[in-house]
Amino acid sequence: MSELTGKVALVTGASGGIGSATARLMHERGARLVLSDLQDEGPAELMRELGDDARWCRCDVAQEADNAAMVQCALDSFGRIDIAVLNAGIEGRAGLIGETSLENFDRVMAVNVRGVFAGLSKVMPAMRQSGGGSIVILSSTAGRKGTPTFAPYVTSKHAVMGMMKCAALEGAAQNIRVNTVNPGPIDTRMMAAIEGDFSPDDPRAAHEAFVQSIPMRRYGTADEVARMIAFLASDEASYCTGNYYGVDGGQTS
Repeated sequence: MSELTGKVALVTGASGGIGSATARLMHERGARLVLSDLQDEGPAELMRELGDDARWCRCDVAQEADNAAMVQCALDSFGRIDIAVLNAGIEGRAGLIGETSLENFDRVMAVNVRGVFAGLSKVMPAMRQSGGGSIVILSSTAGRKGTPTFAPYVTSKHAVMGMMKCAALEGAAQNIRVNTVNPGPIDTRMMAAIEGDFSPDDPRAAHEAFVQSIPMRRYGTADEVARMIAFLASDEASYCTGNYYGVDGGQTS
């Protein structure tokens, strides 16, 4: 088990399936948490479970001021940041490149790329002050291959892998590790939305097509992704930086 006792973890996109699973697992392993998403208050059941070990901070990750406030909330509440899970992301709308609006492209890039850069720009200086830490960025199998009709999302997930590599090199001397986790199809709201975009008249057909593309012939769970994130966040991964870690049932093998 990857112990996180005494560590302070920041998780963006904490209302979603992977974000909330990560928060619960890190709390179970001893971490104190600062969670954020677009809501003014965190999900009631999640916050009840985490109790006094968690704080909620509304954050639009595309906004620099919101990222600064989120980091300050962590410092004011717990005095440090040891772990940052930059998980917030959106899928955008499906469509061929010639039929996809620039507004859709810009929105996806604002959250998935600008949001990660803004988070790194505020988190890394705070980690330097406390002697280092671990940053986990959520990419995707879409960060390693193309998918027709999802160019904005695929582009964004490739982009954060490049950003991770730069941040890992910049952070290494300060003991700041930076990696991506690249999930395949995971049983969450986002995948249900993608299925609906691929096959509006029969989302189940899209689901079955995705399953057939996975060697293990099933979707992953948010808990399986959370366990990889928790490992990379822990001291057990102390020599792991600048790399990507798939949780995809063999899809990108």
